[in-house]
Amino acid sequence: MVAWRAVVDAAPEFADRVQRLFDAHKHKTLATLRTDGSPRISGIEAQFVDGELWFGSMPGAVKALDLLRDPRFALHGPSVDADDSNPSAWPGDAKLAGRAVEVTDPAEFDAAYRAMGGDPAQYPGSHLFKADIHEVVVTRVGDPPDHLLIELWRPDAGLRRIERK
Repeated sequence: MVAWRAVVDAAPEFADRVQRLFDAHKHKTLATLRTDGSPRISGIEAQFVDGELWFGSMPGAVKALDLLRDPRFALHGPSVDADDSNPSAWPGDAKLAGRAVEVTDPAEFDAAYRAMGGDPAQYPGSHLFKADIHEVVVTRVGDPPDHLLIELWRPDAGLRRIERK
């Protein structure tokens, strides 16, 4: 399993930028797979705590059932509009993909909720997942603003920068 701490250890400046983009707003967008293989998107909250990326859901939520059946997911951070007068100043768009690993150990569940500032007793029957990260991407406008700059981190390849016109 590749925890968030692996990204931080391998590419700390990149990881910091990704985390700032994700933390800019509370709500993110989670993509899961339905039983027929088609995509489903759902709003979700996610937190980086103790070297892990955590997200959860209410008991029996459809997104949780999707993840329990097929743990593949993509998570898109909150987007902000670019300033049309200075597109290169736009901080970019962050997303990551991987597999959701459900936390089933009661002690780990309780510790994770406490670390996130919550009371685990308030979440009986809830699902809690940590991310097994397969890739992290930041896309932004280059400088000069005639191209996109894509930064891609994968555990087997490290950080790459791609310019696309």
